[in-house]
Amino acid sequence: MAFAIIETGGKQYRTEAGKTITIEKLPDVEEGQSVVFDKVLLTDDGAKTTIGAPYIAGASVKGEVSESGRSRKVEVVKYKAKSRYFKLRGHRQPFMKVKITGGF
Repeated sequence: MAFAIIETGGKQYRTEAGKTITIEKLPDVEEGQSVVFDKVLLTDDGAKTTIGAPYIAGASVKGEVSESGRSRKVEVVKYKAKSRYFKLRGHRQPFMKVKITGGF
């Protein structure tokens, strides 16, 4: 079972053909479009492991954007007792679901 570890959005993801990963939203990419990740850190085909320094030259992983949206709301509360200080802020992080089609 071949897999690769890619870097996107400042995070690392383990990818395999046919799997879907949830990543940070990519600019200028819409649903249904294909995307190529060229920052491949490691590949493994079961017999041979290749490690990049920091990236593997010429390696890439291909995928197709299947969904984009925003995750659940995270609420940040700041509160100080007895001083009438209360702040409530919410944030919804945008994401993309990418189905890995091949590469390595």
